[in-house]
Amino acid sequence: MPASVRSDLEHIFRAAYPRVVGVAARVLGSRDEAEDVAQETFLSFSRTDVPAGEAIGWLCVAAAHTALNHLRSGRRRASREEAARDPRVAVSPDVADAVVARDEHRRVRAALSRLPRKQAVALVLRHSGLSYAEVAAALDLSPGSVGTTVRRAESALREELNRHASSR
Repeated sequence: MPASVRSDLEHIFRAAYPRVVGVAARVLGSRDEAEDVAQETFLSFSRTDVPAGEAIGWLCVAAAHTALNHLRSGRRRASREEAARDPRVAVSPDVADAVVARDEHRRVRAALSRLPRKQAVALVLRHSGLSYAEVAAALDLSPGSVGTTVRRAESALREELNRHASSR
């Protein structure tokens, strides 16, 4: 093992991987892409000196940031829109429902990507199952302010969704 790789990486990876993938999947809506984000996140983590006790918080925040960066890049949206325009694809009622659901998820993810970074990350972490204390530690907030931050993020998300729904 190269000297630059953390000696505790395998243990932390085994303990945190499902949660890191879960955070990224909440943002991206794709397990495959979430696993790619998790790999990027663990690669970055391997080069840090973050104490093992703070690893899960660091990894979850990094996964949320990396996933949001992927959303903002627009690459995923462009390929999905291109696939949706393919006239050779037959639409059945079940497929139509799936397309509508996917469109809703895309709208939510796009709105999430327009929120202030700290709000978006707090919202993703909290809805990924992290406790208020874990979100507070990961984002360097007081535990009492996590609820307020998450509520403001939810409100801002609703406003973003409403604003873009009315401009359609």
